[in-house]
Amino acid sequence: MRSSFLRTFTILVGLAAAPALAQAPSPATPPTAGKPPAMAPAATPPATKEAKPDAKAELIDINSASAEELSQLKGIGEARSAAIVKGRPYRGKDELVRKKILPESVYAGIKDQIIAKQK
Repeated sequence: MRSSFLRTFTILVGLAAAPALAQAPSPATPPTAGKPPAMAPAATPPATKEAKPDAKAELIDINSASAEELSQLKGIGEARSAAIVKGRPYRGKDELVRKKILPESVYAGIKDQIIAKQK
């Protein structure tokens, strides 16, 4: 009876310790006797993004750009650039969609390339 109790107790202790053991990090390599653990290589700093030369200077102002400049944008042809010029002034670039001058899909493609400066 005593050996049955010990066997049951051992199984229960093992089951109780299983979640804690499952969460413990396992070493990448088993430790070797007599050798100190190897040091992890020093972490290199994340690569820095190259600085863009003034991103604001690259934006096309929909309130002052010519129809020719506007037609250089993806999805903007002669008709749409003429409609943009005709609908001026704009308080914000999103007015191109609200005034139904551009569909949402075209606007989504150019919204990072345009700005609506106020005079």
